[in-house]
Amino acid sequence: SREQLLLLGSDVGLYVGDTPFGEKQTQYWNSNPARLEHAQTVLDWYCRHNSELGALFLVERRVSPCLSISLGPSSSQPRPSCLLYSVMNFYPAETQQRWFQGQQELSGHVVAPDMVPNGDWTCQLLVLMETLPSVG
Repeated sequence: SREQLLLLGSDVGLYVGDTPFGEKQTQYWNSNPARLEHAQTVLDWYCRHNSELGALFLVERRVSPCLSISLGPSSSQPRPSCLLYSVMNFYPAETQQRWFQGQQELSGHVVAPDMVPNGDWTCQLLVLMETLPSVG
């Protein structure tokens, strides 16, 4: 697993250690004015610029989902008794799905797998709900 040892504290202009080993490294790196100046230059010219560009694409981006609901076969019934709800091509990934029958929420019969990335920064989700079909 990865462990962050240290970081450049952009608000203070010095390296800050997160672990005992990182603390030792920060003492060495913070004692070198040329290294600190170089790190600050990289931070100002590269990191801030790219994070502003990334924010336009990642933070402020919104893609509305394509939704569909269909009736599917049940694993335990000979007739269709499963609703398949697909949510396709949306961003950001944080979403919430809730099923209602009238005013009552139906949470006990819903099977929701994990969100699946599409590879183009959008996601998809398939949700199944076992139900007894009825008119209306």
